Amino acid sequence: MAFPSSPDDDLAAGGLLASERDRDNAPALSISEISALLKRTVEDRFGFVRVRGELSGVKRAASGHLYLCLKDENARLDGVMWRTGAQRLSFRAEDGIEVIATGKLTTYPGRSNYQIIIDRLEIAGEGALLALLAKTKARLEAEGLFAAERKRALPFLPQVIGVVTSPTGAVIRDILHRLRDRFPSRVVVWPVLVQGQGSAEQVAAAVRGFSELAPGGAVPRPDLVIVARGGGSIEDLWGFNEEAVVRAIAECSIPVISAVGHETDTTLADFAADRRAPTPTAAAEIAVPVRGELSAAISDLHARKQRAVVRLLSLARERLAARGDRLPEPLGLLDAQAQRLDDLADRLRRALLHRTEIAGGALARSAGALRPALLSTRLDRERERLAGHRLRAQLVLHRIDHARGKVEALDRLRRSLDPEAPLQRGYVLVTDRDGMVIKDRASAAARSALTLKFADGALDVATGAAPPLRPTRPKPLEGGVQPKLL
Repeated sequence: MAFPSSPDDDLAAGGLLASERDRDNAPALSISEISALLKRTVEDRFGFVRVRGELSGVKRAASGHLYLCLKDENARLDGVMWRTGAQRLSFRAEDGIEVIATGKLTTYPGRSNYQIIIDRLEIAGEGALLALLAKTKARLEAEGLFAAERKRALPFLPQVIGVVTSPTGAVIRDILHRLRDRFPSRVVVWPVLVQGQGSAEQVAAAVRGFSELAPGGAVPRPDLVIVARGGGSIEDLWGFNEEAVVRAIAECSIPVISAVGHETDTTLADFAADRRAPTPTAAAEIAVPVRGELSAAISDLHARKQRAVVRLLSLARERLAARGDRLPEPLGLLDAQAQRLDDLADRLRRALLHRTEIAGGALARSAGALRPALLSTRLDRERERLAGHRLRAQLVLHRIDHARGKVEALDRLRRSLDPEAPLQRGYVLVTDRDGMVIKDRASAAARSALTLKFADGALDVATGAAPPLRPTRPKPLEGGVQPKLL
């Protein structure tokens, strides 16, 4: 309760120092105190609220917390979602998405503002969900994840088929039943949740798990992967619109068939897959051909091959018969050659007779020159020539004496030119220590030592002459200075 102020109070109000007035029940509060009062008041009054607005300024901190703003046409409200709640989000929070946030209001004294602590964040209606779907599709399409050139051809007859679906639903039974009817194949099922919290992460992990299997391992690597789920609302199928599932399908090294929902249902997984099937049953029909149709086709091809072979043989027989009719008689082909053989045989006979006559004449002429008297005369003449060419001993001995004289003269010349021959007569051969012959006194005086070679050995003598000077390396001076030679 406030009392009327007196003039003295008014005078004091204009003073420089703050003072407590009598009967004053409004003491001064600190900033922290007033902030704490506001915080308790707001949290008590707005302990549970649901707010609808458009996301703006969405930012995920390194700690995992999610900071954002909720706004409409006239106002905005700051919000924060702690890490545990942000990890449970079933969609990717982005600017422009209309959502309903559930939580409590509180104040943040550090900035003197209020904010909402969000416990649960949901998309506000199917329209907002479709808007988020269109936005996500446009972003992923801009990255090229849905490009037609990335699509791969499916194997004609896969040996192993991997199926990513719930192991307890009707979908896996329909797929197995259809595969058994069309073409029995080996199926490997990777059980996952196909709806609700955590379904997107499980489906993405299953697709990546199939892709990372090594060929020849304990678990066979599929040749084809089917991602399947039954029909449902857009909220039920939302896990197959998540970015994690879309990227896992796009990056899978194995061809993928997407069979999510009914024929009218479309998810982003359908755009990322190599082939879209309207239903899970249709996916099984796309995956394998009909075994009976293949058998019939093979039988038809075999019959066509048989008919083609028979037809070729018939045509070959017809052509052979037609060409055989145009051939002449075999004996007629030999008539010309037989006539030529007769002609050549006659010519050969005449040529042999002619050659025999010529050889006979040549033999007769040669036989006339082979009379015994002529042969004896020629033999005597050749015998006389041979006697004239016989060697006489005197000629050989004369040649030997002449050669011996030349050899002895050369030997005498060798002995006279031998430098050591005079040693036998008392002469001495003088050389220096390098073996060079000393020929004059000046050369001997210049050597400090000489070698005198006698007939019975050598003797080293000193002459007393100073040995020639040799350049010596001067000693280095102090400090490592090396003097130069001039």
